[in-house]
Amino acid sequence: MRAGTRLLLFVMALPLVPTTARAQGFLNEFSSEGIRLAGIGFDVGGIWSDRLDPAFSGSIRVDAGFVAPHIRPLLSASVFHSRYAADEIQTLEDRLTALVVDPTGQARVVIGDITLTNVTLDLDLQYVFTVGRVTPFMGLGMGVHIRNAAGSAIQGTFLEEALQAIVAAGNATAGVEVRLSPTVNFTAEARGIAASGLMALSARGGLMLRFPGRSGR
Repeated sequence: MRAGTRLLLFVMALPLVPTTARAQGFLNEFSSEGIRLAGIGFDVGGIWSDRLDPAFSGSIRVDAGFVAPHIRPLLSASVFHSRYAADEIQTLEDRLTALVVDPTGQARVVIGDITLTNVTLDLDLQYVFTVGRVTPFMGLGMGVHIRNAAGSAIQGTFLEEALQAIVAAGNATAGVEVRLSPTVNFTAEARGIAASGLMALSARGGLMLRFPGRSGR
């Protein structure tokens, strides 16, 4: 290999060296040593979606400490119960009516109300900007939605089976914690949710019980 070619390859490779080093340094900051029970919280609020009526939502959350500087894992379980919106029911009734063979054209499929109970299990990674009296955070996560649909017209039908499912979901969160005492924080959070057949936004507020000696902060 000519000297000129070797020099050119060396110069081209120079930008990769600090980038690789930074990437390795960032990954080295992740550790399981900071994982511990740092807090338990409860919150309530509302959820709004593209297919359901607005509904009450509640959750329980577990702060698992820190896996890297500023980055904490948060486990949560939440539930809501709602009805499918009137326009969703109307669309479904129209589609089913179109399948009915009726020479008179007067047949009409009527479904009525369909309710949905949704239990969600989430794992979020949240970036905590600062830790103090006011602690803002934002994060990304993944979850599992366990759905149960009910309605007198769909009971025991393929529609009930189609609406009941276990699906994966992604979410994005942003919120703030405000210290009320050495062990109790007020929390407020907005969460966007994207799952199969459902897009939703929730807003909740509640309390987080902190364990100061085990916070990992």
